[in-house]
Amino acid sequence: MFFAQTADWTELGRAVLGDITAQFAAVGLTEAKLALVISAPTGFGAAGFAHRGGAGYYPADLTAPFHMLHGLAALEAGRIAAHPDLERALREMVLWPSDSATNYVIDCLTGTTGATALEGAEYLDWAAKRGRLDLFFWQMGWPEWEVCRITQKQGSDLRYGREARLVGAYGEGLNSLTALSAARLLWEMFEGDLPVSSETLRRAQFHMQRDPASPDAVFPNFGLAEFLGGSLPAGLKLWSKPAQTGWTGDAKTAWVKHDMLRIVARGMRPLHIVAMVQGRALSSDAALLPALGRMIWDRAAPLLHMPKPPKTAPIEHD
Repeated sequence: MFFAQTADWTELGRAVLGDITAQFAAVGLTEAKLALVISAPTGFGAAGFAHRGGAGYYPADLTAPFHMLHGLAALEAGRIAAHPDLERALREMVLWPSDSATNYVIDCLTGTTGATALEGAEYLDWAAKRGRLDLFFWQMGWPEWEVCRITQKQGSDLRYGREARLVGAYGEGLNSLTALSAARLLWEMFEGDLPVSSETLRRAQFHMQRDPASPDAVFPNFGLAEFLGGSLPAGLKLWSKPAQTGWTGDAKTAWVKHDMLRIVARGMRPLHIVAMVQGRALSSDAALLPALGRMIWDRAAPLLHMPKPPKTAPIEHD
């Protein structure tokens, strides 16, 4: 794991879990139904708290920042060519929950399309090309990538043809992400050491920005109003990617609600939060994630203040 679970952060995390499950017990929230990772840089790495951080969830559109970073890295390396539709898709797949944008980026990265059934070597070649999406992150060497898969395209209902075969008869090939994998991505994009240029990192960070003062901020699809950033104090800088599904036709992919959020305040270390839930009542509750985000921020703020530099002693002259 990329951060240390210290006593201070563990105490904070346990207190948050107790408070949030008590507050939302009426909609069925228990500790077993929430995955939560909280982390912050310390100057010597990172510290934080993880609860069910390694549990795999159907990620819905939480795959978008992973594909976005992969796409920007591929552009930098010359593996794919820049063009206006790709540039637009890389932005819109993160800004809005756009399946079309995400799927377009997947096609560009892998040289595949998804439609009718394929057989034999033709299917194996197609599946291997889709596997590049997972391979990009396996090659990072992140232990947090365990149990994760992002080779499926985005879709709001059941899949057919080659896409259905990739998923498998029992859903064993469904996309899967963990709270720890999303937290690791946030860390690497803003605090880590990814094998990409600073310009590529700046572009990735730009695509994740959320301005609470934007006229779009009131809309749930913007990713603040009903997510972790929805009840935070004014004046904070935010970067996030929310994800949500309703009924999809498949109980394994339905009713999920996730968010990954970075918060920065003047004079304080950044705070990263990833939360994941599944279930109709939990994912439909517009107050749950905003309450969780505010609860964590209020409790974490004292741990985030940067120490003031020591005063310089006056120079004494003979």
